[in-house]
Amino acid sequence: MELNGARWRKSSRSSGNGGNCVEVADNLPGVVGVRDSKDPTGPALAFAPAAWRAFVSQLAQRA
Repeated sequence: MELNGARWRKSSRSSGNGGNCVEVADNLPGVVGVRDSKDPTGPALAFAPAAWRAFVSQLAQRA
């Protein structure tokens, strides 16, 4: 899946020291992209918006 036009933003839960950073692009219709900010040209995961919301919801419950 192509994520052309994705506007990436760093997760608010990522560390501020350049370490474990996750970027999310949720501006594309029908897909949410996730990538490692240290490797922006590397692979990215693509989720259906409902699947992404369920994932984030589960994480929030465990925090």
